[in-house]
Amino acid sequence: MAMGEEEGEFQNVVRLGFVSFFTDVSSEMVFSILPMFILGLSGGSVAALGLVEGVAESLSCMLRAVSGVMSDRFRKRKLFILIGYSVSNVVKPFFATASSVTDALLIRVADRVGKGIRTAPRDALISDSVSAGRRGEAFGLHRTLDQTGAIVGPLTATAVMVLLGWTVRDVFWLSLLPGSIALLIILFGVKEIVGSREGEFRFLEGLREVATGRFLWLLGIVGLFSLGAYNFSFILLNAREMGVGDALIPIVYAVVNVTHTIIAIPAGRLADRMGRERVLALGYGVFLLSTLLLPTMPRMVASAYIIAATFGVYMGIVETVQRALIPSYVDSSLRGTAYGAYYLVVGAAFFVANTVVGSLWESQGLWTSSFYSVALSGMAILGMLVFTRRSP
Repeated sequence: MAMGEEEGEFQNVVRLGFVSFFTDVSSEMVFSILPMFILGLSGGSVAALGLVEGVAESLSCMLRAVSGVMSDRFRKRKLFILIGYSVSNVVKPFFATASSVTDALLIRVADRVGKGIRTAPRDALISDSVSAGRRGEAFGLHRTLDQTGAIVGPLTATAVMVLLGWTVRDVFWLSLLPGSIALLIILFGVKEIVGSREGEFRFLEGLREVATGRFLWLLGIVGLFSLGAYNFSFILLNAREMGVGDALIPIVYAVVNVTHTIIAIPAGRLADRMGRERVLALGYGVFLLSTLLLPTMPRMVASAYIIAATFGVYMGIVETVQRALIPSYVDSSLRGTAYGAYYLVVGAAFFVANTVVGSLWESQGLWTSSFYSVALSGMAILGMLVFTRRSP
């Protein structure tokens, strides 16, 4: 690829970055207040919140495997990206009309279906838009813009509620504006580019081929950890119980995203030097620490922000290193399939984690739910350390 042509194609990465930026502004102004909103609906409870998050996020993970294969087969990355972002950005404002947990579940699932449709084709388009030597730079830029939107969104939600007196439902309607900007960028700015295909891709055959040996052991350890790895909604719920007002809950979520953003690049560099397996075990340890802090920290507002910051560090380490580790254990021709298997495992485990943690929190209390996650993460850390010692 010539230099001028390469720079032109890199603009595709920049535009996709701004698509994610505006979508995350839209999404995170909603998600930063959604847990409190769900608890206030008819049928709202901690267990219901866990079920909503578990179903939605696990379905999203599973769909990523399917959409990646479909975009390869039909050679239409941009079409799947546009469909995925359109679904998410159109349905989120309808949280403003929800009157029950069932309504919230349907809207949340639809939003995550959109994310599941777009994610793998989008990542493939980023990869196709640059030479191999610039892919790290491309994904780093995209991740930075994405997480910047995740910081701006919660701050925007707090600003309009505190300074303008808007309600939670008003914020839901406002999310349509940045979401619409993202769709316009896709329509008029993003260019369709599809890399060359080497032979016909068969997902099931490839899945059977990668699900062997050390990669299968790695998936087992990741799945074990994911069975206890609840999502950010419970951090926000805990913040409310520690005395943070509903209008300031988005600030707690912004803290999660700030530490996530700050730690991601250093974690990746440390993983390159120390070994990704060791740094991933460290990330699991940070999750264990944040979970221990939930029931043990003083029940005060400052504690909520400390826990949120620690949880963000865990997310930044694990979400950076875990996916970077996958290609090390499979042939280059099967990496797409390996990521599909990874998302299937993580998605199924995520459903279990959020459902169980929510139910335990509701019925047995915070100590019991925390013990469940601590036990599983502890076993995953030991498993990863043993796995690392036996690595060639």
